[in-house]
Amino acid sequence: MKLGVFTVLFADKDLDEMLDHVVAKGIEAVELGTGGYPGNAHCQVDDLLNNEEKQKEFKTKIESRGLMVSALSCHSNPLHPQKKIAQDADELIVKTIKLARQLGIPVVNTFSGCPGDHEHAKYPNWPVAPWPNDYQEILTWQWEERVIPYWKEKTALAEKYNVKIGLELHGGFSVHTPATLLRLREACGPAIGANLDPSHMWWQGIDPVESIKILGRENAIHHFHAKDTIIDQPNMNRNGLTDMTAYSDMQNRAWYFRTVGFGHDSKDWADMISTLRLYGYDYVVSIEHEDGLMSIDEGFTKAVETLKPVMVKESIGDMWWA
Repeated sequence: MKLGVFTVLFADKDLDEMLDHVVAKGIEAVELGTGGYPGNAHCQVDDLLNNEEKQKEFKTKIESRGLMVSALSCHSNPLHPQKKIAQDADELIVKTIKLARQLGIPVVNTFSGCPGDHEHAKYPNWPVAPWPNDYQEILTWQWEERVIPYWKEKTALAEKYNVKIGLELHGGFSVHTPATLLRLREACGPAIGANLDPSHMWWQGIDPVESIKILGRENAIHHFHAKDTIIDQPNMNRNGLTDMTAYSDMQNRAWYFRTVGFGHDSKDWADMISTLRLYGYDYVVSIEHEDGLMSIDEGFTKAVETLKPVMVKESIGDMWWA
């Protein structure tokens, strides 16, 4: 396994400065945003696509520092009911898949998206209750008319270019749990998998270790994020897990993100890393920082310090004792 970072954290640095900074911290892989919510501070897809000279220069900067790119990330909502928003997101995903192929990067990370509730909707609708039955009807329409048809098309594109799609299981989007990821994968094919982020499992009441087992049995983990979450139980009792309190109002939220090790201790992270290896994942653990209580650099540094001792770096080979 390699320890990586989602470089959106360092959007204030240019590519060379960012690469030097993360290498100095002991990072081995970078996950680069190409647009959408993460922005494109370190990977301008329009400049690089179909430009061999710029691609060579880009790759040299990364590889000369002993780094690799774990994924290109273009998190957005390609199923948004407003056509312009959906079209922009779709174009970005297509370009990012093509660029990943040209650069030899095996994974593109994004969100599944979330449609509206009918053909002429203006805003996304995320059903989270089975009753009244209207919500079931919305969910059926979304998956049959929007989610599955769209991702069948994108899966075919990804297969053509030999790229895997890592969907982040994130609240507010149609794919947000192991079950919804596997439902889409069954409908579309194995190019669809998870960019699994335990922080979003914890706040949904899902044990991340068990989510790794569920997805790992299906070889459905394409990428892994490292971010933590803390549950404030008194606020959870009041607001529930679908808390709409602003992220900035941390004192009153039911849950909020923390840097690795400040929501759950190193044993929890060791268990996740070990379970990833148990189920065949031997790729990158990519640090993501969205902690409202500490600076980016402090949070990033502490995440590295927590994860380094629990990373599994070497395969066992033969079981000499058995």
